[in-house]
Amino acid sequence: MTMFCNQCEQASHGTGCTTAGVCGKDEDVQSLQELLIYGVKGVAAYAHHARKLGMRDERVNGFLEEALFSTLTNVSFDPEALLELCMECGQVNLLVMRLLDEGHRLRFGEPQPAMVREGTVAGPGILVSGHDLSDLAELLRQCEGTGVRVYTHGEMLPAHAYPELARHPNLVGHYGSAWQHQKIEFQAFSGPILMTSNCVLVPKEAYRDRLFTSGVTAVPGGRRVRGGDFSEVIRAALASPPLPDHFVRETEVGYHHEAILAHAGAIVEAVKAGKISRFFLIGGCDGPEAARSYFTDYAAQTPRDSFILTLGCGKYRIRNQDHGTHLGLPRLLDMGQCNDAYGALRVAGALAQALGCGVNELPLTLVISWLEQKAVAVLLTLLSLGVKGIVLGPRLPAFLSPNVLRVLQQRYDLRLTGRAPSRDLLQLHRAPASA
Repeated sequence: MTMFCNQCEQASHGTGCTTAGVCGKDEDVQSLQELLIYGVKGVAAYAHHARKLGMRDERVNGFLEEALFSTLTNVSFDPEALLELCMECGQVNLLVMRLLDEGHRLRFGEPQPAMVREGTVAGPGILVSGHDLSDLAELLRQCEGTGVRVYTHGEMLPAHAYPELARHPNLVGHYGSAWQHQKIEFQAFSGPILMTSNCVLVPKEAYRDRLFTSGVTAVPGGRRVRGGDFSEVIRAALASPPLPDHFVRETEVGYHHEAILAHAGAIVEAVKAGKISRFFLIGGCDGPEAARSYFTDYAAQTPRDSFILTLGCGKYRIRNQDHGTHLGLPRLLDMGQCNDAYGALRVAGALAQALGCGVNELPLTLVISWLEQKAVAVLLTLLSLGVKGIVLGPRLPAFLSPNVLRVLQQRYDLRLTGRAPSRDLLQLHRAPASA
């Protein structure tokens, strides 16, 4: 894509101004501005969900205004200043994730471990995907007395951990997997589908007339829900062919940060006694690339005396494996949606404090799958907190210039996923704990 500098009007072809000596904008400035813009988009997405729950902070709005202003071509050409804004974006995202966490807990109760039925139950049903739990709650309210069952999909799976949602009689289970499989899974689901966030793809003809979107979410061929009125979706469910009674399995969700910290004392003692070798955070945003099997293979090869924390739709790369149990707990602990990275940071901070060390000295490895804006915001949060040694993949964001990448690697030891998880794990065990 050809871009033009507002000052010198020279074509830049997406890599920054071609006359850097005239207006001062080079590919590193362009790279950092794009990094900031994508981070801002992620913050805005989380802030949108939090605001619907009544959670807001004017500091967020003030930063978004400043950050967007700084990306104008005639405002800031200083890479160091832009990098500082990127780190501030990470701090603001931490605030927004905390607001969203508090909003979810105040509205829907404290999440707790729960078993979820996967599959379908005979009768009419609606499939809900995306991220917006408030839309799900309103849909459930409007479904009362209709006989229509509601199923979660994708990042709505953690809804089953919240008591106020889980106890609703119309919420009966979970269907399907991550967003990139929706064209297959939505076609096979005979009822209407409600998409509540940006995970939606342009629908296939086979289910286009059954796809509804809510709020700011929209897609060509889809049908908009306005004003929180889901009556048309419910009517579509009652008019659609009934779903079959099909049981797939039961799985466990709900290891929110409070649920894990309830075991903090025992976990700390187990670490001190050498009974827990390491914690792995494996998750993030999933995608269709075959290279993402790296995360599946990596999780399968983690030591049996370790724990795996997961969150985001990246969990679908590893949740179909049987990771077993350790010390009476599942080795795979599902912490929730991608915004629940806030909870993972809470757990890491509490363990570091209890063990008398910094987060970078914990036996903790972060293996993060990257795809879109919210993943950028979470990455900036981790970096802004000084977290080092993050393994990121399966490929780098295209907007990171070589120089910007070099700076991130030098300052934060940012690493790339390799081709062989076993080799990466072997190097991990040879590296010092602070790596």
